[in-house]
Amino acid sequence: MEQLIISLISGAVGGNAAGAVLKDKSLGTLGNSIAGILGGGIGGQVLGMLGAGGGLDLGAIIGQVA
Repeated sequence: MEQLIISLISGAVGGNAAGAVLKDKSLGTLGNSIAGILGGGIGGQVLGMLGAGGGLDLGAIIGQVA
């Protein structure tokens, strides 16, 4: 459950960061957050099924956020 929460939060942050960098593609703060949360959640689940990212050590958390 913690891995999913980390994926969702980092997805929201990443979505807003991408929106800030690509201003012409920005969906606004809420839109960027929703797109990032969806991408982070789906991406985290797919990577989990492939065996990437496990445990709650600092290296795994940094890997998930990246």
